[in-house]
Amino acid sequence: MSNKTITKFFAFVIFVAVVCIAGCAALHTDGRSAANVDADRSSFGKPEVLGKIASDDITESSGIAVSKCQPNVFWTHNDSGDGPFIFAIGAKGESLGTWKVLGATNVDWEDIAEFKDASGQCFIYIGEIGDNGKKHTEQAVYRVAEPTVSADAAKSDTKSPLETAVADAVKFTYPEGYLNAETLMVQPATGDIYVLTKRHDAPSSVYKIKPEFGSTVVAEKIAEVKVPAVPNGLLTGGDIAPDGKHVAICDYFAGYELTLPANDKNFDDIWKQTPATIDLGDRKQGEAIGYGNDGNTLFATSEGKHPPLIEVKRK
Repeated sequence: MSNKTITKFFAFVIFVAVVCIAGCAALHTDGRSAANVDADRSSFGKPEVLGKIASDDITESSGIAVSKCQPNVFWTHNDSGDGPFIFAIGAKGESLGTWKVLGATNVDWEDIAEFKDASGQCFIYIGEIGDNGKKHTEQAVYRVAEPTVSADAAKSDTKSPLETAVADAVKFTYPEGYLNAETLMVQPATGDIYVLTKRHDAPSSVYKIKPEFGSTVVAEKIAEVKVPAVPNGLLTGGDIAPDGKHVAICDYFAGYELTLPANDKNFDDIWKQTPATIDLGDRKQGEAIGYGNDGNTLFATSEGKHPPLIEVKRK
């Protein structure tokens, strides 16, 4: 666990302690939020561990994205303190390859997403969006063509990585100044980028970023999201379903899904909906959630060495 992760953990523990002392009955004695899942009412089934992430190089899996161009391929990355590496893993957590992202640096990578354009080309988006110390005047989202996984690629690691194409970047600022975020999403139809902030003391703010790569833009705040937990804005990861009708987000305790009303064509109305809670199973420090290509399966990982690759299916 990195010094940054330890700092984040103890800051959260202190916050929870303060809330409990103040008499908040919503927190259970096991340290989890009151967002415990009623399995009978959830639209998703029980979580299943598919395997454990095998690579010794992956110690802080902070995001997960399912490939839209290669079956049974998942992409993840480490949190801050690592080089600019992305890792391909298989459906059981097996190592499929390590790539160094050219033209990128990892100051505080927090989430990963995948986008398939109209021509069928797949791209990986990486969120350089973390700012616990409130000191970065600019944030960035990198975009790189998805590498091809092969049998030989599985032999690579951080000491002898393969290399991606040179990444593009859209840099952005917040109108309000310094903000910390760990959730990155890409709208599958428009390519618009969404970043959701991580808050200990308020709902999460939703920012929309136009994908103007090579430019610096100002993020637009379009909504707030609060989950049925305490704190209600401590979001650590998210993804948009391939059909654009669902959004999955997570915190350290559980997953949550927002659903666009039937016949509503305005995607941004999804942020007005009430999140439903999803049991993601036992995660040491859950910061990653992503949809499968069917839109009815969710995958999650956790920080820590050899963490589980978790699957939950819609009933």
